[in-house]
Amino acid sequence: MQPLQFLVPLDQLAAVEPAIPFVALVLVLANMLTRFLAHRSHVQQANDGAEELSRYLPHTLTSGALVVTSFLFLLLEPHGGMVLTVLVVGMFVTDFFEFEAREVEARNGRPLDQPKGALTASVFVLLYAAYQSLFFLIEGVWNAII
Repeated sequence: MQPLQFLVPLDQLAAVEPAIPFVALVLVLANMLTRFLAHRSHVQQANDGAEELSRYLPHTLTSGALVVTSFLFLLLEPHGGMVLTVLVVGMFVTDFFEFEAREVEARNGRPLDQPKGALTASVFVLLYAAYQSLFFLIEGVWNAII
């Protein structure tokens, strides 16, 4: 019995399987860019008043797309997908709590800190997504050493 044998669309996903790691890499880079833009937006909103602070829609969309992509990668490549999914979900949760921390800082009238936890988590996701998608560049050296 094959795992996930009842999922008919999974067979159709085999055609796009090689592109999924590259999609994840592009989404991680877009997510990092939108994180910086979101912080800049949050600083401007906090200057207008603590009640004005709201989530940055492009960052929310890239985060959601990255979570969905990592789950899709989990279906296609169980080992690499599990590692990527754990990292992405960790980054997603960190993003959630970083925004809550910015709201507390804005309500208390403190200057907003950089989202250091989310930046650290996104660097780990970037490194692993780059490893999964760009492995062919280091494959010869990797196989010679390992």
